Amino acid sequence: MSIDTDTARRVAHLARIAVKEDDLPELAQELSGILTFMEQLGEVDVEGVEPMTGVTPMRLKRRQDVVTDGGMQDKILSNAPDAREGFFAVPKVVE
Repeated sequence: MSIDTDTARRVAHLARIAVKEDDLPELAQELSGILTFMEQLGEVDVEGVEPMTGVTPMRLKRRQDVVTDGGMQDKILSNAPDAREGFFAVPKVVE
């Protein structure tokens, strides 16, 4: 696909990029090159290829799902400047 100078001007306007009239042909050529590369990517056979987040296979670190030492509500709220009904109390900020 080829981009002409009018399309390059419109793309620059939509992107809010100031491009001089003399630079529009070069911008059109660069945009055409990008679209040509994207068309080449469409020709690659990716059947059976799993999506990946990086180039090296990695597994996320997971913690054990175990019961922790809970029930420390009173100890935690003892540091709060204002605690009510078992919760931190904060000043109202929205009227």
